[in-house]
Parts: sequence; C-alpha cells; structure tokens
Amino acid sequence: MNAVASTPSLFGFIGRSGAGKTTLILDVIARLQARGFVVSAIKRAHDGLDLDHPGKDSWRMREAGCREVMVVGDRRFALLHEYRDAPEPGPLELARRLAGADIVLFEGFRSAPIPMIEVFRPALGRPMLWPECRSVVAIATDGIVDCPLPVLDLAAPDAVAAFVLERLGLSGPPR
Repeated sequence: MNAVASTPSLFGFIGRSGAGKTTLILDVIARLQARGFVVSAIKRAHDGLDLDHPGKDSWRMREAGCREVMVVGDRRFALLHEYRDAPEPGPLELARRLAGADIVLFEGFRSAPIPMIEVFRPALGRPMLWPECRSVVAIATDGIVDCPLPVLDLAAPDAVAAFVLERLGLSGPPR
C-alpha cells in the first residue's frame, strides 16, 4: 500500500546567535501542540553536523558507501543521510521526510523561501536580518524596532503562535 504523505505547513525562525530563537521556538511548539497540531522541527547546524563517530558500526557503514544509515534504539531513531555530491535538500523535501507533521518549524535556513519570524534583540548591538532576507514576515523582539513588518513581543509566545497559525491559514489541526 502506498500512502500519500500530506505536505506539512512550513514556518521558519531566524536571528543572530544569542537572540533567543530556540527558546521562542520551544514555547511556540508547546502552544501549537496544546492546540492539537503535530509539530516537528528542523534546525540548521552551522558547525558541520556529525552524530556519528569514527570506528562505530554506523560510521563504518557510511564510509563503506551507504547513502543512508538508520541507528535505532528502544526510544528513538536517527537517520543519517549522506549528500555525497548532491546539493542540500530544500525545506519542503526535508519536511516531507518527517512523519505525520502538520507543521514543521525551521530554525536557521535564512535563504529558505518560507515565511519566517526574525528574533531580534537590540541589546546585542547587531543589525537586523530582514532587509536582506525577504522571507521575514514579522519581527519578535524585546525592544523597539523601526521596520514596516509586524512586530511581536518576544515575551508573548501565545501571540507568536497565533501569528504563525494565522500566517499559515490554520485554525485547527487537520484531523
């Protein structure tokens, strides 16, 4: 039997290091789950991701040429996929690999063509990203900012979650 996977709704969060992206995403995930949505997340690792270690069986399998190796335990599994010479998959392709998600939240992925909230803290003294990142649809901040986009209170995750749902056109889980 071939089941057709539904396409999840995609939404991203970007911001400078230390701005509080992960904290906000965790709060938003809790609010979306409380509303009945199945939420998954994809986080960009800028420092070169490797969950495997030289000498381990799974590492040896990848080194031998496997495109994918799944490591399975009694509580979770991890799928290691080698790009080899292929380009990095896009956000939709990555999201489709996640089973049964209604919403997939991305952290990072500044160039992804999906709606995003920039998490911005003026106290960090760094410029905002939205002028260069056209996918940003709102700013979540703990300060005052001058921009034409909607500004959300970083300390109000309920409002941020409501904004995400509104922007995605979702009122309730599709069940």
